[in-house]
Amino acid sequence: MYIDFHDKTNSVPTDYIDLIQRVLTFAAEKEGVPNEAEMSVNFVDNKEIQELNRNYRQKDSPTDVISFAMQESIEGELEIIGEDLPLTLGDIVISVDKAKSQAVEYNHTYERELTFLSVHGFLHLIGYDHMNKTDEEKMFKRQEEILGEYGIER
Repeated sequence: MYIDFHDKTNSVPTDYIDLIQRVLTFAAEKEGVPNEAEMSVNFVDNKEIQELNRNYRQKDSPTDVISFAMQESIEGELEIIGEDLPLTLGDIVISVDKAKSQAVEYNHTYERELTFLSVHGFLHLIGYDHMNKTDEEKMFKRQEEILGEYGIER
């Protein structure tokens, strides 16, 4: 899987980015995502993610992670069909400010929080959600399974 990383904060250590690459590739294999799939992971500050949250979710506050899935079909949208086109999953945006504060709040490492948020965002890109209790339990269980199988514990 091809993952394009953008660190707009210039603060995420390269070894953390390498780990996230490996964990997301592992998650993609576990979920049966084709090897030619593409996605991006963007690291931003609270100000930028608040702007995105306000513009796209109508919530004027910073959040930890937002996913923009490309495979969701929207009513009235034309479907692009082509066997030669790569599978573009979408974009994950993570607030490094939130990741740092949540790592302290949840009493685990910043590295663990970034991998958790990356997997959470990835699962959203491939169709998982947590709009109701059943879906939330399923999604959070899958996150913990993937992280645990990779060896990342709380």
